[in-house]
Amino acid sequence: MKHLDLPETTLAHREIVLSKPFLKRIHQDWYNDFKRYDEQIPLEGKTIEIGAGGGFLKEVYPTVITSDIMKLACCDMQFSATDMPFQDNEIKSIFMLNVLHHIPDNEQFFKEADRVLKKGGFVYMIEPATTFFSKFIYKNFHHEPFDEKATDWAFESKGPLSDANGALPYMIFKRDINKFKTLFPNLELIQFKYHTPFKYLLSGGLSKPALVPLFAYPIIQLIEKILTPILPQIALFQTIIIKKK
Repeated sequence: MKHLDLPETTLAHREIVLSKPFLKRIHQDWYNDFKRYDEQIPLEGKTIEIGAGGGFLKEVYPTVITSDIMKLACCDMQFSATDMPFQDNEIKSIFMLNVLHHIPDNEQFFKEADRVLKKGGFVYMIEPATTFFSKFIYKNFHHEPFDEKATDWAFESKGPLSDANGALPYMIFKRDINKFKTLFPNLELIQFKYHTPFKYLLSGGLSKPALVPLFAYPIIQLIEKILTPILPQIALFQTIIIKKK
């Protein structure tokens, strides 16, 4: 899908998110969660977003330095997550929304994160979850590959968005967590939280019309909260936070 790797496609995705009230509200909640978390960490340093082109975190958190692997007018910087243009121990926090599973060399990314993060700094990721329900959805109704049985964290990439493995977060932080701890002893997994089983589907995502109006958002949110005990079976997304020791 070469069209996915065009800057125009990323900008079009951004406009879709901004134009769909229910979908935009989901992103706002995710951004606000990150902003609150970041503000409660008493640490000086830069806060950056990797893969920011399709979103609007800057509108919610103006001090964030936004970046993308492609050159985009809506982003402050252009660079790869595996080669960041920062000094050692310069960064307080890194935010990524649906980015990790698109990085073809995750080991190199985490090496870079370890290098640029200050002690006590963190990476805050929102990624596809690997649950009974999510596997059904992602494998049958989503264009991106989802292979939780892949043996390698890396994959061949022909472009920044057209190649991925949606199961990578599960592979790294659940199935292969001991490998992660061995490879990156300075990085500690401090949160792995399942969430959002229905809201994104009901929003229509980037390709379908919304199935419910914005005023239904609090109702759906309440239902999802009630279902917290079974989120490990039904969640579509998860928040993962790793901290540099």
